[in-house]
Amino acid sequence: MSKVYVVGIGPGGPEQITPQARAAMDRAEVLCGYTVYLELVKGLYPDKEIYTTPMRQELERCRWALETAQSGRTVALLCSGDPGVYGMAGPLLELAQSFPEVEVEIVPGVTAALSGGALLGAPLGHDFCVVSLSDLLTSWEVIERRLECAAQGDFALCLYNPASKKRADYLKRACDILLRYKNPETVCGWVQNIGRAGQEYKILNLAQLQGEQLDMFTTVFIGSSTTQNIGGRMVTPRGYRL
Repeated sequence: MSKVYVVGIGPGGPEQITPQARAAMDRAEVLCGYTVYLELVKGLYPDKEIYTTPMRQELERCRWALETAQSGRTVALLCSGDPGVYGMAGPLLELAQSFPEVEVEIVPGVTAALSGGALLGAPLGHDFCVVSLSDLLTSWEVIERRLECAAQGDFALCLYNPASKKRADYLKRACDILLRYKNPETVCGWVQNIGRAGQEYKILNLAQLQGEQLDMFTTVFIGSSTTQNIGGRMVTPRGYRL
């Protein structure tokens, strides 16, 4: 069978891999993915063949998965979180146009906005936006405009890829933009290493968030004007009358 499963494995812990994702990996003859993601699951499949590529070789990885499936082997292309949220589902489907005989099945997973939000409480209980601060594939001008629009619309925000060695000041820059429209006391939070060793999280305000030193393994949550700190949990009310 010529088939590629594009599998979301969640934040990393085996308890957050869905039964559907496990079933797809069970059926696959080869597991393919970014080296870090394969490390998270290879203990579940010690005898399964694996194929890994480093960061920035995403298209090569997708093409290899399709070519391998075309040869008659079933492949599971693994993504952290959900494959359709900053994952490989999009590029693989684009490339799959050249492999019409290969069936592609997208297997959803628990993205960091959900798993991280659960640790903090309920920060995304009302309308929200998800924005990546990585300018590798999106210009900073576009990111800045999206942040401004989200802030003007009083959305709660979830920020992916808030900082890296090359982008050490991007979170501060994002906070500078948001502070033009949001109160410095706006409730915020961050979660690091969700579902993995070293997991930790913190609730703070927007002014404090501006000075935090975070990394690519952290997801940041910025509240709307209605978001509250309720007993140490970040909550954006839906609006029910209590």
